[in-house]
Amino acid sequence: MAKRTGNLAETGKQTGGMSLLNAISAMMAALSAIWIALSFLVISDEMYRWSSLAVAASLMVTAVILYAKRHSSQSIQKYYSAIVDTLIRSEAIPLAVLNREAKVVEMNEASSRMLGYQRTDMIGEPIMRMIDPGSRSELQDALEQALTGETNQRNILITHRTGFPLELEVVCAPMLQDGEVIGTLMISQDMSDRKRNVERIRYMAYYDDMTGLPNRTLFQMKLTESLSRAKEEDRLVGICYLDLDRFKLVNASFGREFGDMLLMQVAERLNRGLSENDFAARMEGDEFALLLNSIRSEEELMERSRQIMKSIEEPYELKGFPIHITASIGLVTNNNEQDDGYTLFKKADMALVKAKEGGKNECLLYSDTWSNSSFERLKLQHEMYRAIQRSEFVLHYQPQYDLVSGRMVGVEALVRWKHPVRGLLSPNTFIPLAEESGMIVQIGDWVLEEACRQNKAWQDAGLPPMPVSVNLSIRQFLQHDLASRIAEVLEKTGLEPKYLELEITESMTIDLSHVSRCLLAITDLGVGISVDDFGTGYSSFHYLKNFPIDRLKIDRSFVRDIQQDPSDAEIVAAIIAMAHNLNIQVIAEGVETEEQMEFLRKHRCDEMQGYFWSPPVSSENIEQMLKKAG
Repeated sequence: MAKRTGNLAETGKQTGGMSLLNAISAMMAALSAIWIALSFLVISDEMYRWSSLAVAASLMVTAVILYAKRHSSQSIQKYYSAIVDTLIRSEAIPLAVLNREAKVVEMNEASSRMLGYQRTDMIGEPIMRMIDPGSRSELQDALEQALTGETNQRNILITHRTGFPLELEVVCAPMLQDGEVIGTLMISQDMSDRKRNVERIRYMAYYDDMTGLPNRTLFQMKLTESLSRAKEEDRLVGICYLDLDRFKLVNASFGREFGDMLLMQVAERLNRGLSENDFAARMEGDEFALLLNSIRSEEELMERSRQIMKSIEEPYELKGFPIHITASIGLVTNNNEQDDGYTLFKKADMALVKAKEGGKNECLLYSDTWSNSSFERLKLQHEMYRAIQRSEFVLHYQPQYDLVSGRMVGVEALVRWKHPVRGLLSPNTFIPLAEESGMIVQIGDWVLEEACRQNKAWQDAGLPPMPVSVNLSIRQFLQHDLASRIAEVLEKTGLEPKYLELEITESMTIDLSHVSRCLLAITDLGVGISVDDFGTGYSSFHYLKNFPIDRLKIDRSFVRDIQQDPSDAEIVAAIIAMAHNLNIQVIAEGVETEEQMEFLRKHRCDEMQGYFWSPPVSSENIEQMLKKAG
């Protein structure tokens, strides 16, 4: 009752104060009005009149200020309860009101949501119950300072209702009433979300989102650090720049989604074989880089690279189809102390380009004797574009012989570049670059038409008719109008389809549905199909029965060592036997000795080609050979 009486008395005082302000304000306004009237009626001197009006205006302004002050006080008081209710319901800023004993007097919705508790469950509870033991002394100091009237800020750990810790930034401010501190207002901010966001931003800046490997930026940073430490410790550092061979074919056959799955599997295999001090990164596309800090020699770097290549060659599975893929690797070490990270990586890139040009599926160590490979490639690409326009390409033909009769039974068309400065260039010099740049399609179309034209010309000259074999590039094979393009060439040149044979590689058989459609369309024209370099690519014996294949060409790498390597001899014998069981003819390429030829005859190989009987020669020489055969 006494408390209620006190409140009424306080309210009465406030009401009385406001009434007095009202009376003073009204009286001053009336006095100002009278003064203004007298100034115009009584005072005739202009100067005195304006002075009198200035005094009257001052009285009026004072009256207005007193009125405004009273109205403002009443307005703020009207909003006090609304402000408090809004803060309690707010979910924007976590607020908690603590009494002097550090118990929760009030807590808003943002605080309860952040901590996982119901607001009503926390009222009257000690705040320390939720604080991590390691942060209790820190918060206790902050609360004690607040009780002395000092606002301070701390970082503490608090335990969520589910048990996981939260890192909070808290501001403890004193709550005053009549000049006395009655408690603490604690304003909090969850630092965990901010740290997670910062970490996410850092991850996106330095890591590849798909594979989880570091990206190019972080690799360059790590390389710079490693080179600096290696220089101080006189230690060797190795870089492996790796590129997957024919990866575009996987994307073209299965789609980018499955290509990404393959890249993730490759990334996992690269990480699997690394030591604690080594570092792997995805640079871009299907290119990866490895930083090897624990090697002792260049020979060890080569051995580690070969192990990496073997791990990548292990079969993958996409859409239930086993995939074999190879990689090319460029290698470099920090033997030259003047090389920085950028220079070393450029050298590794040059080594990778050389490995690709050498036929892929190879690791190659950088040599200081090399010229500027990148500039040479760019120059060669420009010259190749000009060569297509100027018809600088020519065809040579390698004869193919029947192993029983010894007769010439066909020729393989092989493209050469008659360079105006560098002379006659072999395919290994320019075909890899042509495939990379896309110019292989134009070159391939020309080879197809020229081989058909030449074969028809031989026949028109009365020479014995025989098929000409033409190699198809992967880019040509992936064209949807390939069969119609072949039909146009045959019609234009007048060559009968049975005198044309197209050679595909095993790597082209990766997409069964496309291969089946394409090969059936070609064989419907009457054109023969052979599989080149058999035994080195993607497919297996099982898939041969699904394709309309006429001939298998055993790769020269098996033929070369059949006399020295029993394994190669067994592989060649198995291929011949298997092909014959499927009614497929077999031709061996790269035959260079009589012993190799006799081995092939013994195992009933059908045909052969190679330097033992004839290297690739010009069309004029083939014409002379055909005349003698006739």
